[in-house]
Amino acid sequence: MQRQTRLLLNGCVSKSIKSLRWRRSLTEQAELQKTSLYDFHLEHGGKMVPFAGYSMPVQYKLGIVQSHLHTREKASLFDVSHMLQFKIFGRDRIKCFEQLVVADVEGLSDNTGGLSLFTNENGGIRDDCIINRLEDCLYIVSNAGCAEKIRPLVENHVNNAKKDMDVAIEFLDDKSLLALQGPEAAKVLQNGVSADLSSLKFMNSFTSDIFSIPGCRITRCGYTGEDGFEISVSSDKAVALAEAFLDSGKEVVELAGLGARDSLRLEAGLCLYGNDIDEETTPVEATLVWTIGKRRRTLKDFPGAKIILDQIKAKPKMKRVGLLSSGPPARGGTKVFNEEGKEIGYVTSGCPSPSLKKNVAMAYVPLGQSKIGTKMILKVYKKEIPTEVVKMPFLAANYYH
Repeated sequence: MQRQTRLLLNGCVSKSIKSLRWRRSLTEQAELQKTSLYDFHLEHGGKMVPFAGYSMPVQYKLGIVQSHLHTREKASLFDVSHMLQFKIFGRDRIKCFEQLVVADVEGLSDNTGGLSLFTNENGGIRDDCIINRLEDCLYIVSNAGCAEKIRPLVENHVNNAKKDMDVAIEFLDDKSLLALQGPEAAKVLQNGVSADLSSLKFMNSFTSDIFSIPGCRITRCGYTGEDGFEISVSSDKAVALAEAFLDSGKEVVELAGLGARDSLRLEAGLCLYGNDIDEETTPVEATLVWTIGKRRRTLKDFPGAKIILDQIKAKPKMKRVGLLSSGPPARGGTKVFNEEGKEIGYVTSGCPSPSLKKNVAMAYVPLGQSKIGTKMILKVYKKEIPTEVVKMPFLAANYYH
């Protein structure tokens, strides 16, 4: 089941969907968790598949490719309520949480945030997350697929820290999360809020009513490379909010699922945990060193700091790169060869790019062969496909700065 789901998210094409979509037994479906929008998805024609323990929509009537392009041109609404949301309170909240992640949380201004990494003692990546520093707490969103390890990790850490620190944790199990993404997203959301969104920059956030739905946490961010917002809302109001976006954004907003979300994030050069990064991958190998705050590098006080900082100096043996090719697309697990035919690396994510009309992939290759313009060979269905290392993101990001 897990392997099939990963193939789907790496495939982004209807053939992969057909191999998954309707072979689920009633027992399997019953065991999956459901977001507060589950019935809403079914009513709107969502095709549901298992993902990270949830039944989630992989696509709607538009199909994956058209949904992808619509997001790039107008706006799409994604249900990402399966993500783990939690808050950390208390006078020592920053000191406590910095013991788990690489970010300089202390250096953030109120109502701003950024991408960070949970690391382990070996320098590997436990998970990636978005950290928002609010006036009275930290608000964190991490991956659904890692919830079974991150939730107890954070909970135990905070509870143990209580002996010496003023700190507490709250998991937001009563909240849902919607992502409105695309160049028209701000116009649609502006119809529902009184605040001027032109002053809200990328990775900034605030709390507001939206279409009279109270207490929504709005963060200008997303996972598509486009301008957009992630909105934390009470689960009992999530359907009403989704319907309000569709009503307000007629002919602009369409529902989108996991398939388009995956191809969008891949074009944007963003990592998918479990594919492109994992417990065996360091931030240096994954080209995510920029997530490690300067102050944190000086203090060397995050998990795996010595290994990671030593690797920054010595340079990693392998590095994540972007590949561009034509012909059959490379999926996760595809082997990478140099021009002499020697196996040198492997693809972690890949799909046909709806925007570029070529195939994009991310792969790990030796540092010495990671230079932009380096020619390589992919073996896809026993065919040798020429490829080339290119700069990421594959498509320029449109974040609102």
